[in-house]
Amino acid sequence: MIYLLLSILSSTIIFVVFRLYKKYGVNTLQAIIVNYFIACIVGFFGYIEGVDDLIRIPSEPWFLGTVFLGAMFITVFNLAAITTQRSGLSVVSVATKMSVAIPVFFGIFIYNESLGLLKISGILLALAAVYLSSIKTEKGIKIKKRNLIFPLLVFIGSGIIDTSLNYLENFYVSETDVGLFSSSIFGIAGIIGISILIGQAVLGKLKITWKNIAGGIALGIPNYFSIYFLVMALRAPGIENSVIFTLNHVGIVLASTILGIVLFKEVLLKKNWIGIALAIISIILVASSQ
Repeated sequence: MIYLLLSILSSTIIFVVFRLYKKYGVNTLQAIIVNYFIACIVGFFGYIEGVDDLIRIPSEPWFLGTVFLGAMFITVFNLAAITTQRSGLSVVSVATKMSVAIPVFFGIFIYNESLGLLKISGILLALAAVYLSSIKTEKGIKIKKRNLIFPLLVFIGSGIIDTSLNYLENFYVSETDVGLFSSSIFGIAGIIGISILIGQAVLGKLKITWKNIAGGIALGIPNYFSIYFLVMALRAPGIENSVIFTLNHVGIVLASTILGIVLFKEVLLKKNWIGIALAIISIILVASSQ
């Protein structure tokens, strides 16, 4: 359970860093790409014993999976940026967090995990909690039909990332390779991101500043550990993966909302408070279902 709590803590720190980006005018794309390399370096220096570990990466059975996940990371980020521009931040938040339904579905129906009344009730309340906690306007969410495809792709893409992590962790990644595996994902994402920056440079639209680099460093460290600790939590004996994913997503929503109130003086709507209450109840129900 400690790894799950650490993953939630790391992901909540990511929320704080993103909020500070807006305050200090950090270029999100540049910071995200720097973040991928920082996350990769943190993993390499923390968990690689020698050059031999780097050399064997392409021959590992999980390597192609890291290439796929790295590409998905940068793709979903860009889709999230488009969704934010066209439909607003709340839509992205809901699409990303509701995607927990996908790995939970796979855990229950593909990996034959248990399905009782407590778990079903907890998962449904968790989805409701995520939605209500993420809506920041009285009118709720409104999406134009022509823009509906983008949050849908964010939802699917985020769910695929979590499900793929779960699959690779279950069948291909040994316990001693978790750090190497996590670092490789970020390294691939960073390499793909560099190609985007090169394209911007060719078009004369690239302007790198120190604050964007600093923003990437601040994001990269907790981002690495959010993935590393999540993978370690998935490996914990006695706790089903569907439970881990549900508690992880709801825990992040709850912790991020509380920090938003404490650090950024956010004013919550009535529906947000209802979402917080449902989040707490869902955590109790899902945890009790084990």
